[in-house]
Amino acid sequence: QVQLVESGGQLVQAGGSLRLSCVASGRTFSNYAMGWFRQAPGKEREFVATISWNGYSTYCADSVKGRFTISRDNAKNTMYLQMNNLKPDDTAVYYCAASRLRVIVTTITSYRAWGQGIQVTVSS
Repeated sequence: QVQLVESGGQLVQAGGSLRLSCVASGRTFSNYAMGWFRQAPGKEREFVATISWNGYSTYCADSVKGRFTISRDNAKNTMYLQMNNLKPDDTAVYYCAASRLRVIVTTITSYRAWGQGIQVTVSS
């Protein structure tokens, strides 16, 4: 079983940037695709971005495309989410997740392990 720990969340002003990190342990990190999801108060958890096992393929939700970039460093068992030009609508708890698959995937049910989540708050 893989364990995931997110870091990097904080309060930031609109237009600012943050980089989230997700460190994995307990399973071969490089064998599986990874993803970021988020959940705002009163809303369902939603897909943000995904990256394939080798980092060659990525995909972001339309709401963050052009502002967020997902990446991974398999040598460090770490995945990142670079978030630029943040908006108040980006305020949410962000979760990293490990997929059951090697290829990029957007559906929640395709992910088998989750971090505890980290708060990102964007003020207007």
